[in-house]
Amino acid sequence: MEHFVDLIGITKTFGRELILDNINLYIDKNEFVTLLGPSGCGKTTTLRIIGGFEQPTSGELRMDGENMLSVPPHKRKVNTVFQKYALFPNMNVRDNIAFSLNLKKEKTAVIDKKIKNMLRLVNLDGYEKRTTTSLSGGQQQRVAIARALISEPKLLLLDEPLGALDLKLRLDMQLELKNIQKELGITFVYVTHDQGEALSMSDTIVVMNAGKILQIGKPKDIYDEPKNAFVAKFIGESNLTDGTMLSDFAVNFAGMDFECVDKGFEPNQAIDIVIRPEDIVITSPADGKLRGVVKNVTFKGVHYEMLVDAHGFLWKIHSTVLSPEGTEVGLTIAPDLIHVMKRDESSIA
Repeated sequence: MEHFVDLIGITKTFGRELILDNINLYIDKNEFVTLLGPSGCGKTTTLRIIGGFEQPTSGELRMDGENMLSVPPHKRKVNTVFQKYALFPNMNVRDNIAFSLNLKKEKTAVIDKKIKNMLRLVNLDGYEKRTTTSLSGGQQQRVAIARALISEPKLLLLDEPLGALDLKLRLDMQLELKNIQKELGITFVYVTHDQGEALSMSDTIVVMNAGKILQIGKPKDIYDEPKNAFVAKFIGESNLTDGTMLSDFAVNFAGMDFECVDKGFEPNQAIDIVIRPEDIVITSPADGKLRGVVKNVTFKGVHYEMLVDAHGFLWKIHSTVLSPEGTEVGLTIAPDLIHVMKRDESSIA
């Protein structure tokens, strides 16, 4: 893939506060990239630097190989959609979408054709004359997206644009946004703290915390192979415990020795263990590697979430088969579903 955006050694400080700590990030053309992390991790500042709304304290920003730090926001082929859509309440849908084209004094016939294409793209055919105040939150968000896209940017920045919507609308718009990105074939950079949004929409996820990039990868890779305890806890639900790497392919945790598929650690090296709740199988007590008692059961719709007290640890387990509270059970974990990570105390938040 060809790099489109390059952030090289970007550092940003506000007074004595370090916001971004020498980050390096390369974004390919036509890629849907999500910056994911908790509030205050630096993801929105990164987005604002790409858009030209903030200047880094040091580092380089390149687009298509061109240094962009001296280029003002309105001269970059970049548009931004914010959580607050900032639609003009005195204008109808058509005039909101056409705003940038009217400023450029485009011909009416050209504007009408582009608006028709945008309304089709965001599933708002026939809404041209509606007032924006009469629209639902999801419809207003579609208008904001159409307004950002009508000027044909090469890059669309989205700063938590679904945060104001209810759950059903958020899920619908996740699908809409991904479909729009695929149809247009342009680069999207999306900011969120919602792991579900990141996992469902992204080609690449960039996990951030405390101004640093902790891991970059495809959603499945980050979910299956988190690099440290912070990523494991932030991406999906997990059982995180400490352990000891006995040797290649052998690990000890919860007082028991297990086979695993990891190697390259020092003998008896202290490590972190991550096991996803869906990767633990409940068996009879006699057949389990671990034995425990079900302490709590919650019905989640597609599965039961059970907490099992076994060997001094409260294991979270997702299963479609119910084991009632108070039941003694066995637990088994396949070797390839035991994820071993280097111990990194600084990553645990």
